[in-house]
Amino acid sequence: QVQLVESGGGLVQPGGSLRLNCAASGGIFRLYALGWYRQAPGKQRELVAAITSGGSTNYADSVKGRFTISRDNAKNTVYLQMNSLKPEDTAVYYCNAALSAIAYWGQGTQVTVSS
Repeated sequence: QVQLVESGGGLVQPGGSLRLNCAASGGIFRLYALGWYRQAPGKQRELVAAITSGGSTNYADSVKGRFTISRDNAKNTVYLQMNSLKPEDTAVYYCNAALSAIAYWGQGTQVTVSS
Protein backbone atom coordinates (compact mmCIF):
# COMPACT_ATOMS: atom_id res chain seq x y z
CA GLN A 1 0.00 0.00 0.00
CA VAL A 2 1.31 3.40 -1.02
CA GLN A 3 0.17 6.66 0.54
CA LEU A 4 0.62 9.89 -1.39
CA VAL A 5 0.39 13.37 0.08
CA GLU A 6 0.45 16.44 -2.15
CA SER A 7 1.42 19.94 -1.08
CA GLY A 8 2.41 23.25 -2.61
CA GLY A 9 -0.84 24.35 -4.18
CA GLY A 10 -2.31 27.80 -3.74
CA LEU A 11 -3.33 31.03 -5.39
CA VAL A 12 -0.95 32.59 -7.89
CA GLN A 13 -1.20 35.37 -10.43
CA PRO A 14 -0.98 34.67 -14.16
CA GLY A 15 2.65 34.33 -15.18
CA GLY A 16 3.65 33.15 -11.74
CA SER A 17 5.17 29.88 -10.57
CA LEU A 18 4.39 27.13 -8.10
CA ARG A 19 6.06 23.88 -7.18
CA LEU A 20 3.91 20.94 -6.21
CA ASN A 21 5.33 18.18 -4.06
CA CYS A 22 4.08 14.66 -3.57
CA ALA A 23 5.56 12.64 -0.73
CA ALA A 24 5.10 8.89 -0.81
CA SER A 25 5.24 6.28 1.93
CA GLY A 26 4.99 2.52 1.66
CA GLY A 27 6.05 0.50 -1.34
CA ILE A 28 9.34 0.71 -3.17
CA PHE A 29 9.20 4.23 -4.54
CA ARG A 30 11.91 3.89 -7.16
CA LEU A 31 9.95 1.17 -8.97
CA TYR A 32 6.85 3.25 -9.52
CA ALA A 33 5.88 5.29 -12.54
CA LEU A 34 4.68 8.65 -11.25
CA GLY A 35 2.35 11.22 -12.66
CA TRP A 36 0.56 14.47 -12.04
CA TYR A 37 -3.05 14.78 -13.16
CA ARG A 38 -5.48 17.65 -12.86
CA GLN A 39 -9.20 18.10 -12.85
CA ALA A 40 -10.92 21.41 -13.45
CA PRO A 41 -14.58 21.96 -12.52
CA GLY A 42 -16.88 20.27 -15.01
CA LYS A 43 -14.00 18.57 -16.82
CA GLN A 44 -12.47 15.12 -16.82
CA ARG A 45 -9.26 14.38 -15.02
CA GLU A 46 -6.33 14.68 -17.42
CA LEU A 47 -2.68 13.71 -17.38
CA VAL A 48 -0.37 16.69 -17.00
CA ALA A 49 3.05 15.06 -16.73
CA ALA A 50 4.54 11.65 -16.06
CA ILE A 51 7.92 10.21 -15.23
CA THR A 52 8.92 6.56 -15.46
CA SER A 53 11.04 4.62 -12.99
CA GLY A 54 13.95 5.19 -15.37
CA GLY A 55 13.43 8.95 -15.49
CA SER A 56 11.79 9.35 -18.90
CA THR A 57 9.19 12.10 -18.97
CA ASN A 58 6.19 13.11 -21.03
CA TYR A 59 3.89 16.09 -20.88
CA ALA A 60 0.50 17.22 -22.04
CA ASP A 61 0.83 19.56 -25.01
CA SER A 62 -0.81 22.34 -23.02
CA VAL A 63 2.03 22.43 -20.47
CA LYS A 64 5.09 21.58 -22.55
CA GLY A 65 7.84 24.12 -22.01
CA ARG A 66 6.19 25.47 -18.86
CA PHE A 67 5.98 22.52 -16.45
CA THR A 68 8.72 20.14 -15.34
CA ILE A 69 8.23 16.85 -13.53
CA SER A 70 11.07 15.35 -11.50
CA ARG A 71 11.58 12.72 -8.84
CA ASP A 72 13.92 12.23 -5.92
CA ASN A 73 13.97 8.55 -5.05
CA ALA A 74 16.07 9.20 -1.94
CA LYS A 75 13.30 11.43 -0.58
CA ASN A 76 10.38 9.39 -1.96
CA THR A 77 9.08 12.57 -3.55
CA VAL A 78 7.89 13.66 -6.97
CA TYR A 79 7.72 17.31 -7.95
CA LEU A 80 5.92 19.41 -10.50
CA GLN A 81 7.52 22.78 -11.20
CA MET A 82 4.96 25.01 -12.87
CA ASN A 83 6.07 28.23 -14.54
CA SER A 84 4.26 30.82 -16.65
CA LEU A 85 0.97 29.77 -15.13
CA LYS A 86 -2.25 30.60 -16.93
CA PRO A 87 -5.83 30.86 -15.66
CA GLU A 88 -6.63 27.68 -17.59
CA ASP A 89 -4.17 25.81 -15.36
CA THR A 90 -6.62 26.25 -12.47
CA ALA A 91 -7.59 22.81 -11.19
CA VAL A 92 -7.16 20.30 -8.44
CA TYR A 93 -3.83 18.55 -9.04
CA TYR A 94 -3.44 14.89 -8.11
CA CYS A 95 -0.36 12.77 -7.69
CA ASN A 96 -0.43 9.21 -9.04
CA ALA A 97 1.88 6.25 -8.51
CA ALA A 98 1.53 3.13 -10.62
CA LEU A 99 3.19 -0.26 -10.78
CA SER A 100 1.85 -2.94 -13.11
CA ALA A 101 -1.95 -2.78 -12.85
CA ILE A 102 -2.06 -1.08 -9.46
CA ALA A 103 -2.39 2.68 -9.10
CA TYR A 104 -2.53 4.96 -6.09
CA TRP A 105 -3.80 8.53 -5.80
CA GLY A 106 -3.22 11.39 -3.47
CA GLN A 107 -6.00 13.56 -2.10
CA GLY A 108 -5.26 16.48 -4.42
CA THR A 109 -4.11 20.05 -4.01
CA GLN A 110 -5.88 23.11 -5.38
CA VAL A 111 -4.08 25.41 -7.80
CA THR A 112 -5.82 28.66 -8.66
CA VAL A 113 -4.37 31.06 -11.21
CA SER A 114 -6.10 34.40 -11.02
CA SER A 115 -5.38 38.10 -10.81
